[in-house]
Amino acid sequence: MAGVGASQDLGHGPLRRPRLRVPVLGQAGNGPPGPGEPIRCQAERRQLAAVRTAVFADAPSRPNRVPQTEVSEFETPAQGTRQLGGVVDYVTKVAVACPVSATGTAGEGCAAFDAAQARAGELLGHALIWDCTDPDTGEITPVVIVTDNAPATKSAAAARWFAARPHFAHVRTRHRSPHTNGVIERWFEALKYERLYRHEIADGIDLAAHVTDYIDEYNPVRPHESLDWARPLDAHPQTPTLKQDPPETEQET
Repeated sequence: MAGVGASQDLGHGPLRRPRLRVPVLGQAGNGPPGPGEPIRCQAERRQLAAVRTAVFADAPSRPNRVPQTEVSEFETPAQGTRQLGGVVDYVTKVAVACPVSATGTAGEGCAAFDAAQARAGELLGHALIWDCTDPDTGEITPVVIVTDNAPATKSAAAARWFAARPHFAHVRTRHRSPHTNGVIERWFEALKYERLYRHEIADGIDLAAHVTDYIDEYNPVRPHESLDWARPLDAHPQTPTLKQDPPETEQET
């Protein structure tokens, strides 16, 4: 998701949008160079690094502020490779959504964001945007979605998704450093080794059922060392008094 970025206040106040813009591939000067257009990869990377630094100047400390997302593959014998679009809350480790699709296009990535937004609203008991809006000033503190640098996340379609939703902003991990999206990486490891690899999964429908069942177990049952052995749903409704390690996505500039 190469999104429209949000301006950040470097930890000294609420995130505000739009001051600082994250470059979007497909816009002039930010994608593959056209005739006579200079390559500006380094400028793009510097801008992205500035946004990452702003977002993670202070470690996230409450739910629904910094979800991490990524697409992971799983092979089925009947239908070949299926794509898993996981979204996990950074602070509480709640698996918010993980739809299964045939391809990892930008449209299916945005569908995963929509599913995560709907599920977050269910957990809150009201629309997610209300949780992002100051009731006195109306100022929006956007949810910052952290993604990798896959082509779908840098697409114009993903940028349009963010531009249409002022309560969301987008940050990408450092170039060629997918491991920095560590929370979602660990979620996929748990999903596959604790559930998927232990079963014969024939097709995408069977796979989606296993993923749903695992999320239903993972969120209310599975304890996490990083949560002081609390379960994700136990930590999610409250401001956690938990171990505050530096974010997995914090980047050096």
